[in-house]
Amino acid sequence: MQSIRIGNCSGFYGDRGSAVREMLTGGDLDYLTGDYLAELTMLILGKDRMKDPDLGYAKTFLRQMEDGLGLALDRGVKIVVNAGGLNPAGLTARLRDLADRLGLSAACAYVDGDDLTSRAGELGLGAPLTANAYLGGWGIAECLGAGADVVVTGRVTDASLVVGPAAHHFGWQRTDYDRLAGAVVAGHVVECGTQATGGNFAFFTEIPDLTRPGFPIAEIREDGSSVITKHEGTGGAVTVDTVTAQLMYEIQDARYAGPDVTTRLDTVRLTQQGPDRVEIAGVRGEAPPPRLKVSLTTLGGFRNEMAFVLTGLDIDAKADLARSQLESWLPVRPAELTWDLARLDRPNAETEEQASAILRCIVRDADPNTVGRAFSNVAVELALASYPGCTFLSMPGNGSAYGVYTPGYVDADQVPHTAVLPDGTRVDIAPAEDTRPLTAVDDPELPTALPAGDCRDLPLGTLAAARSGDKGGNANIGVWVRTDEQWRWLAHALTVDEIRRLLPEAATLPITRTLLPQLRAVNFVIEGILGKGVAYNARFDPQAKGLAEWLRSRHLPIPGALLEPTTTDTVLREAAS
Repeated sequence: MQSIRIGNCSGFYGDRGSAVREMLTGGDLDYLTGDYLAELTMLILGKDRMKDPDLGYAKTFLRQMEDGLGLALDRGVKIVVNAGGLNPAGLTARLRDLADRLGLSAACAYVDGDDLTSRAGELGLGAPLTANAYLGGWGIAECLGAGADVVVTGRVTDASLVVGPAAHHFGWQRTDYDRLAGAVVAGHVVECGTQATGGNFAFFTEIPDLTRPGFPIAEIREDGSSVITKHEGTGGAVTVDTVTAQLMYEIQDARYAGPDVTTRLDTVRLTQQGPDRVEIAGVRGEAPPPRLKVSLTTLGGFRNEMAFVLTGLDIDAKADLARSQLESWLPVRPAELTWDLARLDRPNAETEEQASAILRCIVRDADPNTVGRAFSNVAVELALASYPGCTFLSMPGNGSAYGVYTPGYVDADQVPHTAVLPDGTRVDIAPAEDTRPLTAVDDPELPTALPAGDCRDLPLGTLAAARSGDKGGNANIGVWVRTDEQWRWLAHALTVDEIRRLLPEAATLPITRTLLPQLRAVNFVIEGILGKGVAYNARFDPQAKGLAEWLRSRHLPIPGALLEPTTTDTVLREAAS
């Protein structure tokens, strides 16, 4: 069956700068995509645009095109990126200037209409710094159909960077939901770059060479199925586990909603086809919801932090003294003042660092002066007047602005999705006519539980892999195992109540659980654990990157019958055969 090869060269704004060249010179490609946008990135770009209205795009992409544009044109590779951010027209103009300077003939197009900032009030979205609707892939397809060599977008869904080229190439229709859903899954797998090839992977010690993992490629077929792979000779690995890891990243439940299709994650089948080749098949899709999600960012105020080092004995008493002194000395109490004591110390420690705990004081206020030197100078004034050994990890300074992310929703017909073709023609992209409101999927039947037997108290990660991510103030943790017998245990053992026990920080928060039996996976969404989103910095891991690894380190009873050696070395050998 005919297929096209769609590679990825960026999973975030700041990813490997040489990836464009590596992907273009490392092997055959038809399309090269790059994802530069995240919730935090929209805030960063919004601040850029406040300083200079001509900015608001990912400047690193222009640097990558200095030598990448000519390579792509020579090899006939089309480039599709969301690096346009808040200003796709501006980035496209800079690309044309770059092409002229390099003596290249490049047809550049862009997708417009996602920016709703100026209309936010009338749409009931408040008065945000940025308001951007998540568009789909049909504007991209229109640009490619008009002969574009480079397509720049603003806020499209990450997977749309793959859906658009596939829909264009194969001539898919708007209601080809299974095909579109298959492309969405492939796009979701490759959108975060090397997270699909061994990066940020729970069983990373079992990857043969993770020194410099290669970026992923999706070989998409006309029926929507695909094979995830990478260029030959690059580092990392592509296995069912590495693909599952990325599939579980930042998902909510079994229905994965998008502007073009709602993808049923509970239908995904993964099969190892050979070394570094994993097939994705069986994906089913449904009509998309009638409303589009909107990324809303606002400036929430100003934030500052001071970190005290507490060493040796009487840690709790030292922390109590520092708290009472600082709070009583402050001339004005900030609107928010929180303390966090990280007990990293250990008794009879062999080094001073191992004998020390960290006490952090975090303040937020609408007035930058309240959380500036008026706060941090007072903290330093405790140095000679407080607990024995008082010292700090942070220097006194002014506060910095922080942002708040919230999701919004608007009717799709309120968003002017527009493809601006290489010749300047503007083509309106109609919203989906066939829509279906989102509803919860019924819980699947649980597998038969393992018979009772001897158990050992061991870390969850002895058997299970996991990956976590952020969505606004919520975090998800996807957990999966490798065998059917392990699944019979995991599906019964890892309940919402057990998550509350294992993760005390989440004990009082709303938690939902979704079972995905075909992946032997269970997904948890923990609401509010990240406060008001990544830029709010509610906890020391504001994007929940390490939340899954904390969960894997926690102990629970594991049946002894499951504790046979199970390693990825075996998985890789089986794949090679």
